[in-house]
Amino acid sequence: QVQLVESGGGLVQTGDSLRLSCAMSGRAFGSYHAAWFRQAPGKEREFVAIISSRYASASYADSVKGRFTISRDDAKSTVYLQMNSLKYEDTAVYYCAAGPSYSSQSYTWDYWGQGTQVTVSA
Repeated sequence: QVQLVESGGGLVQTGDSLRLSCAMSGRAFGSYHAAWFRQAPGKEREFVAIISSRYASASYADSVKGRFTISRDDAKSTVYLQMNSLKYEDTAVYYCAAGPSYSSQSYTWDYWGQGTQVTVSA
């Protein structure tokens, strides 16, 4: 069975950094695009970042551009999200996703992690 297991979330202060990790098992990770989404309480799930399967081409939501970096290590079947200069507005449950479609729309993704909470305090 395909599993995506996330780690790295937690409680941090404004301006701090976190690195989220998401490891995939059960499929050839290198064949899939990967992405990060987030969802705050009472909000819709929001696209954060995406990275392609072939050349690791990345794209970001405007709200995180310049602060977050998505990367991947196919040998470890892992996608990362480096989050710098964190703001209160970044507080959300963060989900990783993998699949054959390169899209910012959440419904196009086949596999999802369980989510990890990121809380940014003032």
